[in-house]
Amino acid sequence: MLTENQPKIALGTWAWGDTPDGQVFGNHLTATDLKPVVTAAMDAGLTLWDTAYAYGSGASEDKLGELLQDYPRESYQLSTKFTPQMAAGDSDHEVADMLAGSLKRLHTDYIDIYWIHNPADVEKWTPQLIPLVNSGKIKRFGVSNHNLAQIKRANEILGEAGIQVSAVQNHFSLLYRSSEEAGIIDYCREHDITFFAYMVLEQGLLSGRYNVDNPLPADSMRGSIYNSVLPQVSALTAGLQAIGAKQDASAAEVATAYAIAKGTTPIIGVTKDKYIPSEAKAMSLTLTDAEITQLETLAQAANVDTKGSWEAPMA
Repeated sequence: MLTENQPKIALGTWAWGDTPDGQVFGNHLTATDLKPVVTAAMDAGLTLWDTAYAYGSGASEDKLGELLQDYPRESYQLSTKFTPQMAAGDSDHEVADMLAGSLKRLHTDYIDIYWIHNPADVEKWTPQLIPLVNSGKIKRFGVSNHNLAQIKRANEILGEAGIQVSAVQNHFSLLYRSSEEAGIIDYCREHDITFFAYMVLEQGLLSGRYNVDNPLPADSMRGSIYNSVLPQVSALTAGLQAIGAKQDASAAEVATAYAIAKGTTPIIGVTKDKYIPSEAKAMSLTLTDAEITQLETLAQAANVDTKGSWEAPMA
């Protein structure tokens, strides 16, 4: 359900909520650091922002909400999440309570897309979304990290109230196509559901900026996960760069264009304004069927499992 005014790419703010010592991404960003990012993105028409209370226990939402106050609310869209493991208690209002905190931090009275962050208990949490959708505090409802059976069950629960899942947000990249293999992307296409792909660049692994001689920050969580597989993905990175060279595009832009070509809306984490033009470039690229097949063959040959520790298999 790609709305008319929804960009082909969403901007992710996971890294905006990193710890003061940069434990996850290797840096800690302030609102002052990020203001140029918001300015450049809004000027470029990249106006869909994805965040979550779980990103730094509200730190990402705080920064995003502060920086977007300079813009009319109707000029951008907000996507944030209810994370079951962070619920304060065991009442029938846990989703409403977390949503209230997000609304306050984001300086708004409604969220364009509100997600159940993971399928900890589909039967328990999904029904709590119904009154929030009916109240207008949530415009669209989505599920994240859900497998096909869980997505269908959420749709059944919501369907009793005349509501449906309108978005799915799962990990999808050249190196991790589990949602495609499980039939989730096809299901979304058939039911007018937008599939949002996160970790399209595998936290920078497929950006073309890192290699054996220039690894990811060694003292970060992403460095500890990905640096060991840099030799395995070197051929894939080279393939991305070679395809990009034909259209004056970077490896990151080609990897993003691949996700778009597969029928997804990529969520790209951006922490510097200089990368905003890159997203516009990615949206303009056209990949041939042969190039897509070549990239998928290289990705398969890399034999790298990038499933996150928080993820259950989709298939």
